[in-house]
Amino acid sequence: MHPIPPTPSGRRFIVAITGASGAVYSRRLISTLVALGHETHVLVTTYGKRLLHDELGMEGVNLRALASLPEGADPREFRLFSHPAKDVGASPASGSFRHDGMIVMPCSSNTLGAIAGGVGNELVYRAAAVALKERMPLILCHRESPLSLIDIENMRKVTLAGAIVAPTNPGFYLLPRTVDDLVDFVVARVLDLVKVEHELSRRWEGARGEE
Repeated sequence: MHPIPPTPSGRRFIVAITGASGAVYSRRLISTLVALGHETHVLVTTYGKRLLHDELGMEGVNLRALASLPEGADPREFRLFSHPAKDVGASPASGSFRHDGMIVMPCSSNTLGAIAGGVGNELVYRAAAVALKERMPLILCHRESPLSLIDIENMRKVTLAGAIVAPTNPGFYLLPRTVDDLVDFVVARVLDLVKVEHELSRRWEGARGEE
């Protein structure tokens, strides 16, 4: 884990957690953003809370555990914040809340459909709609498989609206040895999309040409 920089990076991100399997991805993403000194706002849907319970054993939204902070640490000192799922009046629901990217990881088909349909009755959906209208980066890390035609059409709609659909599909060409290697591969590609420098995963350098 990287040490916390002494001064803020000046960059701000939103991480949304929904009900699709893949809590390890969101935990790794949040812990990396915080470790690199970026202000991070965490939004968790009702089904996202169930996901954290089922896959990480969390009761509620435990910011310290999600960011791998020391026991007793105040998340606010690390520029880490959370907002209630139903609070559509929270700061991320406003276009005046400027940020460098919103990442929905993992993104369920339900959330994908709500964003594609312009639904705004939960904070995650509203914040995504704001990101689209304000032309701020929106990355949807869809994890469910197989895809129905409805999923495919919803992916088309959000892509045309300006979002990037980045399924959580790990590559194997770097010869991963552990589950953490696979998780890091996926999170690294997402960080690339929002232009965050990191050292999570090696990059493919290609075959060397003949001398």
